[in-house]
Amino acid sequence: MGNLAADPEMRTTPTGKVVTSFPLATNNEWRDSEGARQRTTDFHRIISWQGLAQICGKNLKKGSAVYVEGRLHNRSYEDKSKTRHYVTEITADNVNFIHIKKEKEGDKVVLEDKEDEKEE
Repeated sequence: MGNLAADPEMRTTPTGKVVTSFPLATNNEWRDSEGARQRTTDFHRIISWQGLAQICGKNLKKGSAVYVEGRLHNRSYEDKSKTRHYVTEITADNVNFIHIKKEKEGDKVVLEDKEDEKEE
């Protein structure tokens, strides 16, 4: 679960498949041995395909809160200077949109599953 660190980028592959990618920021908070609050942020590259890619591309923007379920995918590529780079991406199987509703009793977190809207 995290927030988009940038707007999603949607494109179509040469074979006609729709793919959307976006960076997801996740936070980890804890207290150290002296009781001081500590926080780290990690960034993950999320890839979605076809119908899910279209839904993400149309409905998400920088700052959107999402819960992602998917598979880790490792790949490598070579840049123009012939340097090899290794990346780990998450291929999304499901993306739940999170909405926080302000209420008198306190904040309420609502998961919105866009599964029914997927187009294959």
